[in-house]
Parts: sequence; structure tokens; C-alpha cells
Amino acid sequence: MPIPEFIRTLRTKVGTDLLWMPGVSAVVVHADGRLLLGRRADNDLWAVVSGILEPGEQPAHAAAREVLEETGIVARVVGLAAVSSDAQTVVYGNGDRAQYLDLTFLCESAGGDPYAADDESTAAGWFAADALPEPLAPSTRTRIAHALRYRADPAAGAWFDRP
Repeated sequence: MPIPEFIRTLRTKVGTDLLWMPGVSAVVVHADGRLLLGRRADNDLWAVVSGILEPGEQPAHAAAREVLEETGIVARVVGLAAVSSDAQTVVYGNGDRAQYLDLTFLCESAGGDPYAADDESTAAGWFAADALPEPLAPSTRTRIAHALRYRADPAAGAWFDRP
């Protein structure tokens, strides 16, 4: 997986020290109710599309960009479904450490047929919510649940862990 240039620049200054990273996830729903998932090249797990924001990028724009880049699907962002942070530090093979703040967006498909559109994915496809493929990334079921709850009741607003 390529490391974005701005992260590479940061890493020259902080080495492998922990970085706090803003990220987005997109739960994309087809008109028939199926969900878009991609199979990640880095860990071979099926997951909702996710990625980190570029400097200055609006989060909803990043979600739509990531969906198009990774799966070839044009996504229309409906709303913010959840805000969460990872409890664990991720340690990459090169020793880099990161923790992620995730903004999960509910999206609708606005066109395209899914395929592995970049080197971050090995496959992409539509799946019924009750027939998700395995192996599935641990956070995916939670992100889907938050998005489908928001879809059923947008007035409830985004999920977040309340103190």
C-alpha cells in the first residue's frame, strides 16, 4: 500500500512515533439494499471502503473519493452515521504506529459496477446485509450497523460514544 506523500514527510520528522490520523469509512447502499465491500490487499479482509483524509480535504468528499478510487463506484454521501476512534494502536510492518479517528458516512450508489480499482483492493462487490463475506474486518459490522441505524432514522443523528 502506498504511503501518502504528506505522511512520508511527517514520518521523516517523527519516525515511527504514534500518529493520530483522521479517517473516513463509507457504507455504500445499492438501490436494492445490498452493501458495497472491498477486499483489502494489505490484510485480505472484506471491509467497507475507508481511507485517510488528504490535508485540507472535506471528510464527505474524502469518503466519495475513496469509494471511487477503490471500487469504481460513484457514491452520493447521504449523511454522517458515526464518529468513533480506534481503541488500539495499529503497528505496521515497518514499525510505524497510528491510531485512527473514523467518520462513518452513509452513502448511496450513484453509478458504476464494482471492481478492484486500485492496488489497495483485490476485489469489490455488492452483498446482502445478512450474507456478508468472510473473512470480514472487525470494524465493518459495527460501521454497517451504525449506517443502517442512521438510514432507518436520520433524525437520531450520528452515533458517538457518549460520556
